[in-house]
Amino acid sequence: MPKINKLLVANRGEIALRIMRTAKEMGIATVAVYSEADRLSPHVQFADEAICLGPPPSNQSYLLGEEIIRFCKELQVDAIHPGYGFLSENADFARKVTDAGIIFVGPSPESIEVMGSKLAAKQAVSKYDIPLVPGTEEAISDIAAAKKKAAEIGYPILIKASAGGGGKGMRIVESESEFEEQMQRAVSEAQSAFGDGAVFIEKFITSPRHIEIQVLGDQQGNIVYLFERECSIQRRHQKVIEEAPSAVVTPEMRKAMGESAVGVAKACRYYGAGTVEFIVDDQLNFYFLEMNTRLQVEHPVTEMITGKDLVREQILIAEGKPLSFSQEDLKIHGHSVEVRVYAEDPKNNFLPDIGRLKTYRRPQGPGIRVDDGFEEGMDIPIYYDPMIAKLITHGENRQDAIDRMIRAIHEYRITGIETTLDFCRFALQHEAFVSGQFDTKFVERYFTPDKLDPVFTTQEKELLAALAVAFFEQEDQRINPKKPLSPTPNTNWKNRLL
Repeated sequence: MPKINKLLVANRGEIALRIMRTAKEMGIATVAVYSEADRLSPHVQFADEAICLGPPPSNQSYLLGEEIIRFCKELQVDAIHPGYGFLSENADFARKVTDAGIIFVGPSPESIEVMGSKLAAKQAVSKYDIPLVPGTEEAISDIAAAKKKAAEIGYPILIKASAGGGGKGMRIVESESEFEEQMQRAVSEAQSAFGDGAVFIEKFITSPRHIEIQVLGDQQGNIVYLFERECSIQRRHQKVIEEAPSAVVTPEMRKAMGESAVGVAKACRYYGAGTVEFIVDDQLNFYFLEMNTRLQVEHPVTEMITGKDLVREQILIAEGKPLSFSQEDLKIHGHSVEVRVYAEDPKNNFLPDIGRLKTYRRPQGPGIRVDDGFEEGMDIPIYYDPMIAKLITHGENRQDAIDRMIRAIHEYRITGIETTLDFCRFALQHEAFVSGQFDTKFVERYFTPDKLDPVFTTQEKELLAALAVAFFEQEDQRINPKKPLSPTPNTNWKNRLL
């Protein structure tokens, strides 16, 4: 079996640092890559060796697959871990890595290829007893035929890019009258975003939950599922809060979803860590959505409830070792919640808010984990995803994990930029979240910017008014020292301040 002695992490920021920490625990030397914008990043300082790939834009640095492979040969690197994003789901890159005699810490290029196309994935899993959302089995281009199929499925329907993700190339169609226009938009957006205009149709689930199953498979054909993650709190089709396990999944449903996820993995002979995503309707019927052939951003919540280091397992699997545990060995321990700390302004439609981290203080204490890639004084680059950190808590039960997260959010100190922390606190305290009765429409249904405005009691308002009076009186006296003071109001505000 091959042994990994030196690992290059083809990524940046928090995920690069997180992978390197596990590698160091395993006695594996690490190599960082970075762009000129990330020269001072913690992942660069942490690695044993570091290579500058080029200017800040991704296509001139982190996406230069052939350059990364060339550096691997020069530095006698045994393996490449792609993290998530960038080249992590690029089948061509994975194939070139393998052809160069370097271990790719991830699935086979063939698995990435099959699951990288939503249509190919549907066709692959159709041989197994896996629930699928009603829809077309292949790409559509004929408007008349597409309209006929949409009528058969029943409106509302969803037009989706086959090669898509992150909500790009996706259009909801409420009626036949808007079908043609929305289809043209979806095709155009898919072509622009992915270089592939192929789209397909499926039934639109009106009140969906987004629940996913973590799987691990070795190269000997053993596959297990590590339970579910609830990922329904989203904005712009991207997750903001995740938890494990889900508040609504029963043991029977968990087993059925887990076995379906294993079936999906078997359909493409999967090995490594992967995530099978399901859409769940208001009756808790679940349907296969897609498979992500990489580590997920939200993988820490699974680690917290299972005690398994998923990066360690990825590396062991890449070395050809069989899984050291079976499905029966896996148990759920407590509950875990993760919030993504984005440099975004929730009061301004979650638009990125780039700037310098003037203050940056992490929360601490039992059951708290922070995966980040920044330090105080660093700038948030405009070239990449605006995530600053992942804040994760663990508790004996769901309420403990939520309470701990709210405390951790209060303790997190970030100034210089706007972040999603206040929104996350609002969501975690909302009755819909607390009760577990929420779906992917949470932001649309419950959130408006004014919800983040501070709420003061009557006494607090009186004190603030009194402070304002005192402040302006002092300013007035400073500017006009000879002006007599106004009569003291008939209130007890000075005593309250004391």
